[in-house]
Amino acid sequence: MSEQGGIRSWAIEDRPREKLLLKGKNALSDAELIAIILRTGTKSKTALHMAMEVLQRAGNNLDELGKLEIHDLEQIKGMGTTKAVTLAAVLELGRRRKNQESLSRIAITSSRAAYEYIRQYLEDLPHEEFYLILLNRANRIIRHAHISKGGTSGTVVDNKIVFAEALRSKASSMIVCHNHPSGNMVPSESDIALTRKIAEACKLLDMTLLDHLIVGHNKYYSLKDEGDF
Repeated sequence: MSEQGGIRSWAIEDRPREKLLLKGKNALSDAELIAIILRTGTKSKTALHMAMEVLQRAGNNLDELGKLEIHDLEQIKGMGTTKAVTLAAVLELGRRRKNQESLSRIAITSSRAAYEYIRQYLEDLPHEEFYLILLNRANRIIRHAHISKGGTSGTVVDNKIVFAEALRSKASSMIVCHNHPSGNMVPSESDIALTRKIAEACKLLDMTLLDHLIVGHNKYYSLKDEGDF
């Protein structure tokens, strides 16, 4: 394929966008898919040739491509900030989709398993935050949701937001989690009251509250295990 005249001068079946429409996305090479994201090339090279350069910079490895920073991509002649940011955004979406697929295989069978999953988001924070872990009927993770952020001694939890997130995900059950920056794992009276309120509301929606975890540094407290609700 000659660069002269650009992609529009190619046969329709050879143009990446038209090829996708005619033959489907699986028929395109990695370079052709990237060319669609880049949209245009320069006076001296097509979007496809630029896409090939992008892949070469990553050793023709998509995992390595996802690790490149914006300034790495901008080193390619003709790339520019807009193209680099667009490509980085698409690659990030791909990474998140991959993570989501991995989540669907994780089953929460104990408070320890829930803690090991959520600790990365709550451990060692200097303030309180409140999260949900949303699960399907097989107790496999659908996703987690951040509900609120507060101060060092508490955070406000709006139950309407809690259940809006659960219903949006069509969750069958949930685990609520928050951290105690002080390191004191004992639940407060308000923690226990909130847990019981959410548990009762879950019953009305044919949902189950499996647990409420309080997370600290390298430790946790399970209100379910301790019989607090």
